Amino acid sequence: MASQSESASELITKRIAELGDWRGKTLSRMRKLIKEADTDVVEEWKWMGTPIWSHDGIICTGESYKNVVKLTFFKGASLKDPARLFNSSLDGNARRAIDIHEGEEVDASAFKDLIRAAVALNSSAKKSSKRAK
Repeated sequence: MASQSESASELITKRIAELGDWRGKTLSRMRKLIKEADTDVVEEWKWMGTPIWSHDGIICTGESYKNVVKLTFFKGASLKDPARLFNSSLDGNARRAIDIHEGEEVDASAFKDLIRAAVALNSSAKKSSKRAK
């Protein structure tokens, strides 16, 4: 499994390869879109093997299940989603998720807007907490 010497990015790449099917392709595509939307994104590996993308806080996680790739935005309820990408975890106070099933495509432009909005929200929250100190 994960050794201490492997970076989070290497572990995410390995997970994508291990999936080896449509889920790996989907996670790889979404990862590419995240990096295009935010060139300063930080990849992390937490909670016993969950890919995480962060910038001034967690943007989203990328989990893979048998029938779905799930991208969970921790502060999704606070984000505008005009393209209605969020289709899961809609009843919570904070999180929202995008469930992607085999054969489904996510609108790349709308997804990148969501990533940029999440980064902006994290950055504004970080600035606010610095001012409060």
